[in-house]
Amino acid sequence: MTDLKISVVINTYNASDMFETVLEHVRKFDEIVVCDMESTDNTVEIAKRYGARVVVFPKKDYTCCEPARNYAIQSASYKWVLVVDADEIIPDYLRERLYEEIKKADCPCGYYIPRLNKFMGEFSRDFKYDYQLRFFKKECTIWPPTIHSVPIVQGRIEKLKKLRRVDVIQHYANPTLFQVIDKSNDYTNNEVLRRQKKKYGVMALFYRPALRFFKNYIISGGFRMGIRGLIRAQNAAFYQWLVVAKIIEKRMQDNNR
Repeated sequence: MTDLKISVVINTYNASDMFETVLEHVRKFDEIVVCDMESTDNTVEIAKRYGARVVVFPKKDYTCCEPARNYAIQSASYKWVLVVDADEIIPDYLRERLYEEIKKADCPCGYYIPRLNKFMGEFSRDFKYDYQLRFFKKECTIWPPTIHSVPIVQGRIEKLKKLRRVDVIQHYANPTLFQVIDKSNDYTNNEVLRRQKKKYGVMALFYRPALRFFKNYIISGGFRMGIRGLIRAQNAAFYQWLVVAKIIEKRMQDNNR
């Protein structure tokens, strides 16, 4: 039955670094759709070697994959879609669990799946998982084109629970601080476009980074990662500072025109 088949959808742009490993872990799903934004490396070649169906979304001047998310999802052949990033690993048990879930008569329309993030060579040891809404029915879902947006699923959504740490999504993003900081500049530019109507003032330069640091380091348990956790929390705080500073900068530029 096609209702019990799952399409894996992966958005890519120059993602060859660990793409073979990613594809190796999803090859047992019913379909792999790679939505490529005109890569200049051998990403597409790798995808085809693993039997993936490749669709192309024009890159233009986009600096994030969200504008291509909805197109990628709608390119899937089957009712159920699992969205995987090109730096994420799907363990075998998680794959099996997803197939078990969609066999249930009362299964929801979407699932939040727990994820572990790697930072400076070590997976996070937070108190709470980083839950991602990545598994859903295609016809119920729209993914907005803005940076860091989440899919909008019409219907009941549940968290996928009772998973061991080794069975959740494993996220290998940003192996070095250079890459973290480099991406932050692009990401915060997109955040400015999304939040440009915010009326942030001077105090926001203090309280927003402070709140993000406290949430990341204390509430989420980043302190359990030692010096890595401290650096991660400081980086999260800096990201918030940069967003606020850029929004204030844009407002000042607009007022001077």
